[in-house]
Amino acid sequence: MTVVRTAHRSFAGISLIFATAMMAQASSVQEAVDENLTSVEVAIEEAGLASIASIDHARLAAAEGVEMPPSRVQIFSDPEINTSILKENIRAGLDLPFRVLSYAQDGTAKVVHTGSDFLEVRHGLSDKPALDMFSQRLADVTRAADGDAAPIDGLSNDYGVIELTSALSVAEAVENLTNIVMAQDDTVWFGEIDFAEEAATQGVELSEAVLLLFGGPGPGGMAMAKFPAIGLDAFCQKLLVYAGDDGGSVVIFNDIAAFAELHYGSSAKPHHALNERLTATFEKALQ
Repeated sequence: MTVVRTAHRSFAGISLIFATAMMAQASSVQEAVDENLTSVEVAIEEAGLASIASIDHARLAAAEGVEMPPSRVQIFSDPEINTSILKENIRAGLDLPFRVLSYAQDGTAKVVHTGSDFLEVRHGLSDKPALDMFSQRLADVTRAADGDAAPIDGLSNDYGVIELTSALSVAEAVENLTNIVMAQDDTVWFGEIDFAEEAATQGVELSEAVLLLFGGPGPGGMAMAKFPAIGLDAFCQKLLVYAGDDGGSVVIFNDIAAFAELHYGSSAKPHHALNERLTATFEKALQ
């Protein structure tokens, strides 16, 4: 009996040590993710850029009972750079303003950002001075965090863009989309950017274009659980509404499954389910 009890205590002790070690490792990775994000936030302030949103994917998901690796995205802006790029292609607003993701992958803290080459390929941009200016400003912020640019292997013009059209004006479409999104009880609103209004401050006339930022921490957390890097592109949700040639509006947003495949080479059911949910919701708002 003594032997059995001693063996039992030993096994329990080993289990406790293992669990403690795992918790310590998880805490250490979370701290590293937080530190990387903090360095980016400090650099943004020092560079005089405008912070648009700071989103802690994992902690928001945890509040909804969903576990995922540490993941935090910082969205920040420079109206001059936004305007210079949007003059060439208004659809590039889907990947503006700047975005940097600090996240954990396989127990290691990493940093990834949307680079100018990503914009160039996805939106067919050719204005090299504008792209160089984008790269320089981004480098000023990401240097301390030592991150990598998002992958472009497999990327192509309009890759992963879901497009809807409507007879509604931009203002009407934005209002309807905002209302229908916020009527959902699992959704958080993060803000919006009026790119035409920004351009006006630069003395540039730009066609109407508004970027809406929002997300569902629970569904998003499930979609990112094994794919945390898609927190850069697919979460939060980015919905660009811009003026169509016929007086109506065009709405574009990211295909979540496509971005999982870009970053990881595969996608999962939650990605496709969210695509279907979002498309159905937006189509209803645009009728």
